[in-house]
Amino acid sequence: MRSIVWAGRVALMAVGVLSVTVFAQHPVQVPSYEVDPKWPKPLPNQWILGAVAGVAVDAADHVWLVHRPSTLQPNETRSIWSSAPPVLEFDRDGTLVSSWGGPGDGYEWPDLEHGIAIDGDNVWLGGGGEKDAQLLKFTRQGKFLLQVGRKGRGTGSNDTANLGGAATLTIDRGANEIYVADGYVNHRVIVFDTVTGAYKRHWGAYGKRPDDGYFTQAGEKLPSPFSGAVQHENRPSQYDPDGPPPPQFRIVHSVRIANDGLVYVCDRTNDRIQVFRKDGTFVKEGFVARQTLGSGSVWDIAFSMDAAQKHLIINDGTNQQVWVLQRDTLAVLSAFGRAGHSAGQFYGAHVMASDSKGNLFIGETYEGKRVQKFTYRGLGPAQTPLIQ
Repeated sequence: MRSIVWAGRVALMAVGVLSVTVFAQHPVQVPSYEVDPKWPKPLPNQWILGAVAGVAVDAADHVWLVHRPSTLQPNETRSIWSSAPPVLEFDRDGTLVSSWGGPGDGYEWPDLEHGIAIDGDNVWLGGGGEKDAQLLKFTRQGKFLLQVGRKGRGTGSNDTANLGGAATLTIDRGANEIYVADGYVNHRVIVFDTVTGAYKRHWGAYGKRPDDGYFTQAGEKLPSPFSGAVQHENRPSQYDPDGPPPPQFRIVHSVRIANDGLVYVCDRTNDRIQVFRKDGTFVKEGFVARQTLGSGSVWDIAFSMDAAQKHLIINDGTNQQVWVLQRDTLAVLSAFGRAGHSAGQFYGAHVMASDSKGNLFIGETYEGKRVQKFTYRGLGPAQTPLIQ
């Protein structure tokens, strides 16, 4: 991957558009974390995880995962070892308390699992495969309840009945809505009713109607994520880190809602976060590690546990770091982590959630194939990012 050059300032580029600092030059206090190498506890039945593609925390602080059994290699499932079921629930101590999932009658299981959200007593799942155009709703015990969209029937980013390679899912319980980062095939955020599955609204970059023709006209074909392979870091499609802000989302990988109602969207391979109101009105954007090519720098978002949620926590599966941003300015303040397979290191830090104590749970894709818990230790001094 080409070297990364950082600007040491925050500069106003255009109305609502921010360039992001890499590291504050004055002492600041940021959320600090310590990896818990004993979480989770070993799985029963000689089960192992594939690439982790979704993590969520419920009201009891139970951690839910969806992983991809199909990503396990033959040399991983030799002898007595086999894949765990796709959906796993862990208690606070990291003990597995339930597991289920996979193809069944009455619904279309995704080709490539991606995204999980807990809606009270219900569990929503998405699919990031090329033909996956559906969301699935189950009870906590895995009983099928509802399907939105049909596999293989997606017609693009303005199709209101079907999806296109969904990534993460977020519930707005007060409004009975589910927000979907509909982002591997399509290039948008889309919202459905959690009770009926009815379409509510959707939007693309800057809150505008998405235009898939932008990519066709540019002769651009996005790198395929469907094989599970790492995208080539030096061939980022036609993303230009030194050019003007792209007018369309590329891979919409995460959508999260802050306590104040602002909606944060990870436009992963454009290295940026865009912020909206719930109706899709654009507020502002900021870039993180803008010179990052290939798989991009912004993968998922969690909020700090203080009432004002002063900080954004963003995992970066390309640079193998976790960024800490100031939420109101989108300025990067700190980062932690590095590449590797030991506790506290990352390979493909893919998805993330936090619990009521501020602890982080980060799931890894590619050959990372695990989830790690990072215990919140209060505020501490900012750390200089390794990538700068």
